[in-house]
Amino acid sequence: MITIVSGTNRPGSNTLKVAKYYQQAMADRGINTNLLSLDSLPENIIQTDLYGKRSDEFKPILELVNQTEKFVFIIPEYNGSFPGVLKVFIDACEFPASFYDKKCCLVGISSGKYGNIRGIDHFGGVCSYLHLNVMPLRLHIPAIKTELNEQNTFFREDTLKFTTEQIEKFILY
Repeated sequence: MITIVSGTNRPGSNTLKVAKYYQQAMADRGINTNLLSLDSLPENIIQTDLYGKRSDEFKPILELVNQTEKFVFIIPEYNGSFPGVLKVFIDACEFPASFYDKKCCLVGISSGKYGNIRGIDHFGGVCSYLHLNVMPLRLHIPAIKTELNEQNTFFREDTLKFTTEQIEKFILY
């Protein structure tokens, strides 16, 4: 089972648009995926699902994560790194059941010109600690506001080339 994680809880985010693009691209290749947008997390997750606590709202999310074998993380740049809500989500999951010895690929996006290079590097460190195996091909998509067309799909030749390569390699990973 593959789950695509939209790594922010920002409503209407470009991150969610990219996650949906990846989901459709995999569906076009006959691969069914789940989409987990962090805007579906319980609003009070810090009080309800950390330090051994578990809410009814988070249980189906945790079940999805624990059943997932491979993750695609779409991660926007927030203040030179990845969003705090993504770290809270990771912390709320179970260790080691949620991520240990599973696989993932990372896609960084930003409105700036570096495509969240630093945030993807930081998140890679978290993945290493969790024993979550990261596929070597990591993408960094800068100027995300200029990368998506009216249908919220990529249209630039180089971006299509690299996302296609990453998706195809990830399916085989």
